Amino acid sequence: MRGAKEYLSGLKDGRTIYINGASVGDVTTHRAFRNLAGSMAGLFDFASAPENAELMTFDTGEGLANRIWQLPTSYAELVTRRKALEAWASLHAGFMGRAPDHVASCISGLYMGLDVFRAHDPARAGALESYYRYARDKDLYLTYVIINPQADRSKGAVEQADPFLTAGVVDRDAEGITIRGAKMLATGGVVADEVFVTTIQPMRPGEERYAMSFAIPMNTKGLKMLSRKSYEDAAGAVFDNPLSSRFDENDSVLYFDDVKVPWDRVFIEGNVEMCQKQFHATPCHVYQNYQAMVRLSVKLKFLTGLAHRVADMNGVTQFPQVREMLGQLAAETGMVDALVAAMEAKGRQVGPYFIPDRHTLYSAQVLTQQLYAHVINTLRELAGGGMIMLPSSVADFDNPEIAALIGKTQQSPKANSHDRVKFYKLAWDAVGSEFGSRHQQYEMFYAGATFVTKGHSYRTYDWSGADRLVQAMLDSYDLNGVSTASKAA
Repeated sequence: MRGAKEYLSGLKDGRTIYINGASVGDVTTHRAFRNLAGSMAGLFDFASAPENAELMTFDTGEGLANRIWQLPTSYAELVTRRKALEAWASLHAGFMGRAPDHVASCISGLYMGLDVFRAHDPARAGALESYYRYARDKDLYLTYVIINPQADRSKGAVEQADPFLTAGVVDRDAEGITIRGAKMLATGGVVADEVFVTTIQPMRPGEERYAMSFAIPMNTKGLKMLSRKSYEDAAGAVFDNPLSSRFDENDSVLYFDDVKVPWDRVFIEGNVEMCQKQFHATPCHVYQNYQAMVRLSVKLKFLTGLAHRVADMNGVTQFPQVREMLGQLAAETGMVDALVAAMEAKGRQVGPYFIPDRHTLYSAQVLTQQLYAHVINTLRELAGGGMIMLPSSVADFDNPEIAALIGKTQQSPKANSHDRVKFYKLAWDAVGSEFGSRHQQYEMFYAGATFVTKGHSYRTYDWSGADRLVQAMLDSYDLNGVSTASKAA
């Protein structure tokens, strides 16, 4: 188990990051990333604290490890692990979608499906097995890139003008494979230890060069990160932007400039079918997205709390129409919480492991993609101009004349002017800032486009059970009225 000091020290490894036209030196001190690094470090400190050991660690048989790497063998173990994930997500109110527990869940899900890998290639399965144990025992933070650059989306990766726009294998030898091209979207990559690289999008025969699955350190020679704009850099004081100044996990395009990947880090190479199987023939896709839904349930609870505080701050909680809006939010947040519990209660054994229910997960993804925008709009409606009518920055409080005017104009029956401004700065950062807008886009698409999640729901629903109910009703009557079988029943 690593603490903050060990984690931050590991980031000073010479990785290549570009932002605002320049190369980044030390991400732990750079103004675009230092607070994010500190927030991630806080997660490791929390997990490794002795008072949290029972919640945040599990016994591997060889010592204690971070519970994010646990492979539950029963319903009780799955629930215990979820409580640890909720505790971690509470530290950032669910706003870090790619915190270390996400890709740890992905790699753990792959490990649970080792038999699928062994049937494909025992050597690649051995590499995956070793890597899971390595990442677990080193307490690593992984990000992943599993989507191709958009480019011309009417064409496949091999049909693009540049066949190596999308990262693919350009060479292979006795030592490993060489990768050239780009992948997206390395959320949190600037402060991750390593990156898992593969493709979740369906591929066709002829695209074998893009069919790979491997993990490498972020400082691997030739690996370059192209960061988007940093909301942290533009956030200013924490008081003014309490979320974006600390929890902007950033997103990067990764470019592989002839990156060499040794065979002991390669899990799939050259097999289109196996790239899909790694997600859907193993517990991987369910397990990683179950973690995402646990995180989102925490985030929705936070946003619902914001909504109730907005009503309190404005003194309108007793209005029937406001209670109706809050009651709707509470019901929707409760629904997501219940869906998480249902995933666990309806879970099943997959070999020695207990895995959340697949269709309940996909039901939750479909519904929450539609729900998030509604929650944000409800917050906007409740707040009105309150989230806009705010002082320009915390510096206004340092000027006695301006501070006095703030005291007169920022009125609330529940808080003084300072606390009212503080609260509404938080609400705006969650809802209306550039950071908040990015999160709305993220929650709508992190699981894929809506047709993708609805396709998963269609694919995994018990249609035969539904059809049996329809057929039983049809069988209960005929042209002559109630059937004999129906009377007997």
